[in-house]
Amino acid sequence: MVMTVVDLPRVAPVENRPLRVLVCDDQADVLEAMRLLLKGQGYQAVTVDSPRALLREARSDAFDLILADLNYTRDTTSGEEGLDLLASLEAQGNTAPVVVMTAWGSVDLAVEAMRRGACDFIQKPWDNARVISIIRKQSDVDRRRKSELEIAANVQQKLFPHNSRQLQTVDYAGHCVAAREVGGDYYDFLDISNEALGFVLGDVSGKGIPAALLMANLQACFRSQPPGALLQPARVLETVNRHFYDSTAAERFATLFFGVYNDRTRRLRYVNCAQVAPLLVRASGQIERLEPTATMLGAFARWSCTEEETALLPGDALVIYSDGVTEAGIDGGEEFGEERLVRALLESHGQPAASLVQGVIEAVTGFSDGQRSDDVTVVAVRAL
Repeated sequence: MVMTVVDLPRVAPVENRPLRVLVCDDQADVLEAMRLLLKGQGYQAVTVDSPRALLREARSDAFDLILADLNYTRDTTSGEEGLDLLASLEAQGNTAPVVVMTAWGSVDLAVEAMRRGACDFIQKPWDNARVISIIRKQSDVDRRRKSELEIAANVQQKLFPHNSRQLQTVDYAGHCVAAREVGGDYYDFLDISNEALGFVLGDVSGKGIPAALLMANLQACFRSQPPGALLQPARVLETVNRHFYDSTAAERFATLFFGVYNDRTRRLRYVNCAQVAPLLVRASGQIERLEPTATMLGAFARWSCTEEETALLPGDALVIYSDGVTEAGIDGGEEFGEERLVRALLESHGQPAASLVQGVIEAVTGFSDGQRSDDVTVVAVRAL
C-alpha cells in the first residue's frame, strides 16, 4: 500500500513525550504499515478498525492527532461514512486535529472533508515523506492550539464563583470538573438581596470551545439581570430563553436548574429546565427529586415554565448535578447511576456542603477510573 519509501530523519518527541496518533482503517495491512511508519519516527500509534472504535478511543483517551480513513466496509467509494465520522467527532467534543485518508480521493471529497473539520488530506497509496510532513505540521499547530486552550481554561475557571456570601440557614458549595480543557457545564451563585440567593446549574449541548462559549453566554444572560428580576425565576428564565434562542444555532440548547432561596423563610422557589432532577436528602434520609418543570432553554422561540417551591429544613441537603455524574463510566458499559449517587450522599450526610460536593466527585472519579467523557458538576446546599 505504501508506494514511496524514503529515509526520513527522526524528530524529537513533542514536549518530552511521544506524539500520540490514533489511526483508523478497516484494512489490517494499512494499520500495520502506518504503525511501523510512525514508530520509526518515535511516535506512538494506537490503531482501530472502525468508526465506532475510533469514537470510543477518542472519548476515553487523549491524542495529538487522528488519522482516519474516509471509506469503510459499508461504502468503499463515496467517503460518506468517513464524513459522518468527522461530524461525530465534533459532536463529542474532539479537540485533536484530524487528517483523513482515502484510496478514492477527489478534489471535491477533500474539500468536503475539510469543510467538515479535517485539517488535511492524504490519498492512498501514500508517500511516507508527505505523511510525516503533515504530522509534523499539525503537531506544531496543535501545540499552539493547546497553549490557547490552556488560556481559555484559565479564563473559564475564573467565570465560576470563588467567593460565597455567608447565610444564616444554609451553607453551599459547587465544583466543576471539565472532561476536556474547557467544557459546557455552568454553575453560579447569584446575590439577589440580603435575604435571597440564586443557585444555577446548567449543561450546554456540545463539548469543547463551542460549548464553553455558549456557557459564557448563558452566564452573561443571568448576571446581566437586575437583582430584583431574579426574584421571579419563571419571568427571568423567559428572558434568558429568548436571548439564548436568538443568539445560538438551532441545534444548540441548554438544560438548567435555577432556584432562589430565601434565608428568612427557608423556602426555595425553582424552575427545572429539563435538567436531571436534583436530589433533596431530608434529615430523615428520605430522598425527594425536584423533577423538570419546563423544556430546555434555547430550543424553542415560544417557551414557558412552571415554578415549584419547597422548604429546606435543618439537616436537609439539596444536591444539584449534571448528567456527567450519573452517566460517568457509560463508555465502559456501566454508568455510575443514581443509586450510587444516593449512596455517596447518604455516606456524607450531615457534613458541610463542600464535603458533600467533594464526596460525590471523588466517588464518580473512582468509579470511572479518572476517565471522563462529559463534564462533572455538583452544587450542594445544606440546611443548618
